[in-house]
Amino acid sequence: MYNNTEFTDYDTLRQQVEGLLDEEPWYVAAMSNISALIMTSLDRLNWAGFYIIRDDMLVVGPFQGKPACIRIPVGKGVCGTAIKEDRMQVVPDVHKFPGHIACDSASESEIVIPIHRDGKVAAVLDIDSPVKNRFGNEEADGLSTIVELIEKKLLWN
Repeated sequence: MYNNTEFTDYDTLRQQVEGLLDEEPWYVAAMSNISALIMTSLDRLNWAGFYIIRDDMLVVGPFQGKPACIRIPVGKGVCGTAIKEDRMQVVPDVHKFPGHIACDSASESEIVIPIHRDGKVAAVLDIDSPVKNRFGNEEADGLSTIVELIEKKLLWN
């Protein structure tokens, strides 16, 4: 499906995320530390963080990287498409994605994974790279297991 030659130990990353969630599962603290962990654990990234649904819009949440778009309508851009379709988006070249929103002009590729709360999409994990074709099967699989853990352990209140 996706092709990439990077290697990251996603089992270790998952264990670290689990430790962070066990220590403090409140969404603001947890998402802040998880975005920092992802940014320092994966190479060739320029943005890692979360967008949270608020008043039927995606609103930027905790992240690492340059200042981001504050609000993204559902269905717009890569993050909004992930919400609307309720499925992961792996974009090898963001410039070829219809309606891409360029929050950081250095971004070349992107992966976005929906996060569910009570069976509904509540947020997304959004990761950008300044390199085309940065995200492949390994990232899709590894980051999906991290999102599953977030869905199980995150406290929204």
